[in-house]
Amino acid sequence: MAKKVLGRGLGAFFPEYDESENDARSETRGSVDRERLLQRVNVIKQLPVSDIRPNPYQPREDFDEIKLQELSESIRMHGLIQPVTVRAIGSERYELISGERRLRATKMAGINHIPAYIREVDDDELIAFALIENVQREQLNPIEIALGYRRLIEECNYTQDEVAKKLGKNRSTVTNMLRLLNLRPSIQQALKSSTISTGHARSLISVEDAKIQDRLLNKAIQEDWSVRQIEDAVRKLAERKNATNKLLGEKDQKDVHLMEISSRLRKIFSTRVQIKKKNKGGEIRLEYYSDDDLERIISLLESTGEQ
Repeated sequence: MAKKVLGRGLGAFFPEYDESENDARSETRGSVDRERLLQRVNVIKQLPVSDIRPNPYQPREDFDEIKLQELSESIRMHGLIQPVTVRAIGSERYELISGERRLRATKMAGINHIPAYIREVDDDELIAFALIENVQREQLNPIEIALGYRRLIEECNYTQDEVAKKLGKNRSTVTNMLRLLNLRPSIQQALKSSTISTGHARSLISVEDAKIQDRLLNKAIQEDWSVRQIEDAVRKLAERKNATNKLLGEKDQKDVHLMEISSRLRKIFSTRVQIKKKNKGGEIRLEYYSDDDLERIISLLESTGEQ
């Protein structure tokens, strides 16, 4: 599927519209083309709410019921100010692109029709549109954002670079968000509920032992640790066995020297590293989270070998 760049201008949705080209056209032809395009873009239709199905790519999982009820009351009293956006999926059937809260609140208010813009978009644009709308309005928690990024990669064949460009983010931001999905479910849930911050969660990614992850999580919540405090705790785990025993109240059976090497490798490759010692040798495992991440690690290994 060909990838299209989502922007805020009309050209993002209608390739035939290009502002720079329109400027060079004759005034008459330019004004006619623009008028036709604006008619396609700005027309609002009243659609039956029963004819609109939810966006299957909606990244948002949780909707505040109290705020939804407040919006419903406002719509009942004053009507819906901002139309929803849909795409046609058949004869008199539509699929929501953006505005799920407005659609839910309208149904809750007992209103049968809703004003809507009708757009022509592909599946990859639909995913991106829903994700961008929620991210720009700061309506998604970090896990929902990470899941949205992963859907763009897995379902639309985007690279991490393309996801970053589409959403106006740095590549490192996308990579770090995706790594949150490797955390234990208990940590992901704490992050979703805003019990801990993204900084807290990111600090726990390098902790390999699941039980220690949970102990650090509980201690951070109970004692209201700052991000710096949990980073210090993780660092001590990797550096000093005695500090680990004191912090968590149990003996750490790992080889301190191997932990130090593992910590150094994590810094070099920016990923989780596992070192398993055997009789006379052992094995080193480097985790990667996408094809792009694998290429990045291979490049680092090759550049190290050339030195």
